[in-house]
Amino acid sequence: MANRNDPFTSFNFLVHISIDNPDNLGLANPLCDSEFSECDGLEISMEPKTLHEGGNNNQLIHLVGAVSYGNLTLKRGMSRNQDLWKWFYAALGHPGAAAPRRGVLAGAEIIMRDGEGKGRVRYRLYDCLPVKLKAAQLNAKDGILAVEEMQLAYGYFTIEAL
Repeated sequence: MANRNDPFTSFNFLVHISIDNPDNLGLANPLCDSEFSECDGLEISMEPKTLHEGGNNNQLIHLVGAVSYGNLTLKRGMSRNQDLWKWFYAALGHPGAAAPRRGVLAGAEIIMRDGEGKGRVRYRLYDCLPVKLKAAQLNAKDGILAVEEMQLAYGYFTIEAL
């Protein structure tokens, strides 16, 4: 039984977003720490280059082509912490932001945990930039939790077993 390989549940994860120079932007570090209820967009795809070899009509040759990554979508219950909004405005170079556009890239970690809560797999995302921030839908008749959504573009990610 010691070598069981149970699948992970999708609700047991942690998210950390950290910025290199938070003091320059007047932000906390980490920007947010395990505050998300949803995380989607850990994906990588490669467009193969297909070649037809002269005289070889029964086979195609596939070469590695351009690689692309998805946008990470994060959803969380809205709170008083406005650091993600401040980070977004700093990235835009908004006049109300605390600093210019340089130095706004962040790193992120998503840790998948097993049934006992122990971290088992870590995704590390590099060169994260906020590309979309959506405020919670306001509707007085529903009485549900206010949820805001953020999308991050990332340069690449790695995955490692813990």
